[in-house]
Amino acid sequence: MIELSWHGRVAVVTLVRPEKHNALNVELCHRIREALDAAGDARAIVLTGSGASFCSGADLDEVYTDDFRDALYGMLHAVTDAPVPVVAAVNGAAIGAGTQLAIAADFRFVAAPARFAVPTARIGLAVDPWTIRRLALLAGNGVARRLLLACDRIDAEAALACGLADVAGSLDQAIGWAEGMTVLAPLTVAYSKRVLNEVFEPELDEDTAKELDAAFEACWASDDFAEGRRSRAEKRPPVFEGK
Repeated sequence: MIELSWHGRVAVVTLVRPEKHNALNVELCHRIREALDAAGDARAIVLTGSGASFCSGADLDEVYTDDFRDALYGMLHAVTDAPVPVVAAVNGAAIGAGTQLAIAADFRFVAAPARFAVPTARIGLAVDPWTIRRLALLAGNGVARRLLLACDRIDAEAALACGLADVAGSLDQAIGWAEGMTVLAPLTVAYSKRVLNEVFEPELDEDTAKELDAAFEACWASDDFAEGRRSRAEKRPPVFEGK
């Protein structure tokens, strides 16, 4: 499910789940965290997907479970908290949890087929406040609203234009760029990354955090959530009532 390869001091973590277009399940989330731990000597990390997809999102056979949510967000924060630069080489579709994985990285290289979407409202799910804030910080409030409220998709060109993606390029180009960071002072890089994370994504005040977490949990406990799960099992479009 994961391939870990090395290019000098760059560790390349590749999602390998072709039958599911690299969709995330509990095991794959754990494997990504294990690969990050195994890459402890790296000076930079590149994340990518095998085949034509970066990551097609959450595996819908597991997304409705608490275990999946815990595994997903634990993995995403492990990517963000890695002390070295992490580059997402987005080679194709990065949908839902795939977009979350891409934005957890420090940089995003996008190949021409790359596209981003967060279609949680189509299936009665929700992403956490951290994801929404980070997406808005990177892509801007308007693009975040398009992705989250309208369930729109944006392609590689649009992602580059709004700042969601940093550089147009292939996996090899992403690795080459990452190699350039391996000669930098690692303590300085780790310090700068930590400050950037904490200054631009500080902890929310206690009351706000509680309110947002409660609203997030309410989505997952709603009748609409149940309808999304039921409609998938019955292979029909969901009918949401806002309850």
